[in-house]
Amino acid sequence: MRAPILFPLAVAAALAACAPGPDVGEAPPAGLRPGAVARGEALAQTRCAACHAIGPSGASPMAAAPPFRDLHTRYPVRFLQEALAEGLTTAHPAMPQVELQPDEIRDLIAYLESLEAG
Repeated sequence: MRAPILFPLAVAAALAACAPGPDVGEAPPAGLRPGAVARGEALAQTRCAACHAIGPSGASPMAAAPPFRDLHTRYPVRFLQEALAEGLTTAHPAMPQVELQPDEIRDLIAYLESLEAG
């Protein structure tokens, strides 16, 4: 009875060992960059807080704007990276087009992920 359980675990371990390591030239993930969460929070405060609740509690100033702490319940916040790079637009007419630089995107995603983590 152990063989059916151990075999998938052994295969998973073998595949994980074969996965390529991080490229030395790559920037570390957003959450590992010193100050990323704080910079992301500051960016959210200046660019988003007029409409969205950006903190761990409170209502959004604009009722139709979802609180940032709830975004992860709609979709993984990492999915926002491409949209923010290309210019985030929505069907909601009050939402301005948002386009951020790569470092700003990484910082904002780090902040959103910190809200998700609680």
